[in-house]
Amino acid sequence: MGKVTGFMEYARLEEGYKPVAERLKNYQEFVIGLDDGAANKQAARCMDCGTPFCTNGCPINNIIPDFNDLVYRSDWKAASETLHSTNNFPEFTGRICPAPCEAACTVNVNGAAVGIKSIEHAIIDRAWEHGWVQPQPAAHKTGKTVAVVGSGPAGMAAAQQLARAGHSVTLFEKNDRVGGLLRYGIPDFKMDKSHIDRRMEQLQQEGVTVRTGVLVGAWPKDSKVTNWSRETITAAQLQQDFDAVLLAGGAEQSRDLLVPGRDLDGIHFAMEFLPQQNKVNAGDSFVGQLRADGKHVIVIGGGDTGSDCVGTSNRHGAASITQFEVMPEPPVEENRPLTWPYWPIKLRTSSSHEEGCSRAFAVSTKEFIGENGKVTGLKTVKVEWKDGKMGEVPGSEQIIKADMVLLAMGFVNPVASILEAFGVEKDARGNAKAGVDANTGYATNTPKVFAAGDMRRGQSLVVWAIREGRQAARAIDMFLMGSSNLPR
Repeated sequence: MGKVTGFMEYARLEEGYKPVAERLKNYQEFVIGLDDGAANKQAARCMDCGTPFCTNGCPINNIIPDFNDLVYRSDWKAASETLHSTNNFPEFTGRICPAPCEAACTVNVNGAAVGIKSIEHAIIDRAWEHGWVQPQPAAHKTGKTVAVVGSGPAGMAAAQQLARAGHSVTLFEKNDRVGGLLRYGIPDFKMDKSHIDRRMEQLQQEGVTVRTGVLVGAWPKDSKVTNWSRETITAAQLQQDFDAVLLAGGAEQSRDLLVPGRDLDGIHFAMEFLPQQNKVNAGDSFVGQLRADGKHVIVIGGGDTGSDCVGTSNRHGAASITQFEVMPEPPVEENRPLTWPYWPIKLRTSSSHEEGCSRAFAVSTKEFIGENGKVTGLKTVKVEWKDGKMGEVPGSEQIIKADMVLLAMGFVNPVASILEAFGVEKDARGNAKAGVDANTGYATNTPKVFAAGDMRRGQSLVVWAIREGRQAARAIDMFLMGSSNLPR
């Protein structure tokens, strides 16, 4: 695949970025993709390794050596067809997937992995540019109806697959626009929302009915999620009106930090902060938007959501940004013989970090400090880990100035009310309990109700959501028709 000696002849080339000073002035995408010549050379680095561990490392099992070879041979259209055979939305994964495929790349054993994500990005951008991405409506309708609740990547993938199988699909979204966390959790500078819009237009041309502003079930009284729904529909009504129901919402219950002072003003979940900016970018008016202008911002949580808070705060013009992580600082380079082909724990510096941010590891927050009801600082302590247990380092307490604190410590489970509305049994983590068996997978304990994506597996990656949506679609097709030609 590619050029047999390509990985020895060509160095890995990363995608470029616009200068920091330029990109901080707006919320536009700033990644500079590979041109044809660079993409050709990067694809040439894909070696004839015999066993493509990258394909197994990819949750949707992209046929990576094949599309690399096609790019190397400049057959971009065939490369697009190969990529789409396993991935409904390569423009999503090509922008925001962390690329576990690259960690599993054979070249990565003792060198720089093939730039699979950048090649995928190049393929799909050219596919849209040349008009190769077209609706694929079903030739025949089955007469079966399916409700998909949640229009994130899992719901979108499932809806598209089910529509192509000939079912009449209605996609329900509680927010005013489709996309789920892709729309309101991912900053626009990482993924412009036009990519979601044109995919939704494709789905509608394939027969999917989209209903936004519709809440299925009821909002829990203590919900921290902003209610943008204009209409409510009961679980019983969906079960009555449709032959099958797929629950594909997100894991929106944010992990909280219940220490003294948590009720002070100025302490917010990341998912209170990030969606507001995306709505403003979309042209919506927003009274009382949470902004970081001129503030000393503390972000608690060292993952991607925390990084997104950093990038957005930088664009607001924060006075300073500090990101805390309770775990110890990981190594810059992983022990490859020990970790390959699995996803390694190592220090990852995002483009948002490079725009300006102080990072502190092995730090725990003991208390929020405030004056007149507003947060003014944090009392922190250094921690150390021994035998898997965390302990405080004596004498390491500090007071850190803060005008705004953003909690980005991950998500624990779906909002429970929707599962309770359908009577769906939950697993030990509060997710919908459903297996992944080839024939009966994704089915819950409630008749004709299925679950997929973060609703079933908990907080995860966009690529896992697409996989689960595709697999759940096949399981539903099997349930409705007794057999299925949809790929699993």
